[in-house]
Order: sequence, then structure tokens, then C-alpha cells
Amino acid sequence: MHISIGSDHRGVQIKARLVSSLSAAGHQVEDLGTDCEQSVDYPDFASAVCRRVAAGQAERGILICGTGMGMTIAANKFKGVRAANCFDQVMAELCRRHNNANVLCLPGDLIGDRPIDELVNIWLATEFDAGRHERRLEKIVLIEDEHEAGSGI
Repeated sequence: MHISIGSDHRGVQIKARLVSSLSAAGHQVEDLGTDCEQSVDYPDFASAVCRRVAAGQAERGILICGTGMGMTIAANKFKGVRAANCFDQVMAELCRRHNNANVLCLPGDLIGDRPIDELVNIWLATEFDAGRHERRLEKIVLIEDEHEAGSGI
């Protein structure tokens, strides 16, 4: 799977670990930064990853910041991106099954000793259930289309 990944300074260590483990698992991983622990602005990295996902240049995206919230907010501004902030395996599975989330946002400061690789692997392996959830996602697409057309919400 082609995965674009990015983080701000608060997620750089987790990102480096994920780039290594995902690459070792055979995924094509595109690291879009940052590579330092000096303060940077998370919207820049959310934008870089989400542009790739929205354009179909990456199948999935992973974003990491301190709480995951800022990345999630920025990511969900992109048409076709369904970003979910997850901190455990249950959330990672359900955001795929019910919401077909294509961008995973992680809270670098809050993940603690949780097995991050397992959480990411569950998210990557879980399929979308479709069914009743498909109807709901179609409504989200309509909202995006209305907003893009300028009719507002």
C-alpha cells in the first residue's frame, strides 16, 4: 500500500518508527516531514499528506501531532479526506469499518505505551463495511460538493 506520512515536531519520533516498520512490512511509505524536533506548524504537514491522498497519489495517510486534534481538523478540510483521530485499536478499527477513514491521525503526546504498530496495522488491514455506512458517507460527499459549489451548508 502507498502511504504518505507526516508529523509536526511532537510526532517526529513516532513517525520515524512508523516509517521504518511500515517499510519493513512492504508498504511504499512517503515521508513528508518534519525531520526535526524544532517547532513547526502542523497544518503544513497535514496539507502535504492530504493533498496526496485527495489526489489519489497515496492510498492512505498518517499524521501525528501532540494531540492528533489539530492534524484531524486540518486534514478534514480536504475534499475526499476522511481523517480520524485514534488512540486505541478499537477506534482504529471502527473508523475504517464505519467511516472508511483514509487518514489516521495519532496523538504523539498521548499514545503512551500503547502498541502503536498494532494500532496502525489494524487500521491498514480493516475493510470498510459499506452497507448503511455507505449512505452516510454519500451524504458527506454531498456536503463537500455543496460547499465546493458555494451554496454553503
